Amino acid sequence: MRVLWVFAHPEPRSLTAQLRTAGIAALREAGHEVVESDLYAMHWNPVVTAADFAHDGAERLDVARESESALRAGRLAPDIRAEHEKLAWADTVVLHFPLWWYGVPAIMKGWLDRVMVQGYAYGVRDPATGRTRRYGDGGLAGKRATAVVSVGAHTGLGPRGIHGDLTEALFPLLHGTFFYTGMDVVEPVIIPGTNRVSADRFATITADLRTRLLALPTAAPIPYRHQDSGDYDAEWNLRQAHHPDRSGLGIHRKDAESRWAAARAR
Repeated sequence: MRVLWVFAHPEPRSLTAQLRTAGIAALREAGHEVVESDLYAMHWNPVVTAADFAHDGAERLDVARESESALRAGRLAPDIRAEHEKLAWADTVVLHFPLWWYGVPAIMKGWLDRVMVQGYAYGVRDPATGRTRRYGDGGLAGKRATAVVSVGAHTGLGPRGIHGDLTEALFPLLHGTFFYTGMDVVEPVIIPGTNRVSADRFATITADLRTRLLALPTAAPIPYRHQDSGDYDAEWNLRQAHHPDRSGLGIHRKDAESRWAAARAR
């Protein structure tokens, strides 16, 4: 694999940083190539501004339109272009972060905001049909993606837990970003109870992380429903033939029934 590892944690001595080191080492020892974007170490600017697009301010800034125009004209800011070069090189993307308020840290959200510009990651049209390529197709089609997520809570995780099913909590990233832009999404590596970790448990965690990372090339992706699968109607609602008595995020997975059955059995 050629892996782009995007990392967000402000403390290089943190458990999350140690897991990053162990994960990248495991990949390289297995012969895979890794390029890293350590956002805090890079002092990454997370804020979208007109300067990203060399916009002169004479007209109102339309971020989506201006970002695509800047992409086509080669006017994107140098730090954005550098991340595009890494993405072009990579066939696998790993976002690694601690879960803060059920989402990615602000600096990583800013990486997504600034790097995933229109005409590059989204808003890409099929030249033959004119349709917008998204949800299973898009500017990053052909790549794989996953997340490695450190979570403070040790219990109460899952479909009946007070903290919820974290795969669903991560739906905006996994489905709304990775899958939307066309990437195959591998189930995230969620590491609970990271506020207190003994040496023995750290060894277990790193061994599990290594196993999951080395399985990335062959792991079955999350079976999200593709936009053009025929499962959705003209208004992009799931057809009534699929789970007519259900709603929510889970219905957009083809394996929804088996997941619900597993949850009921717990």
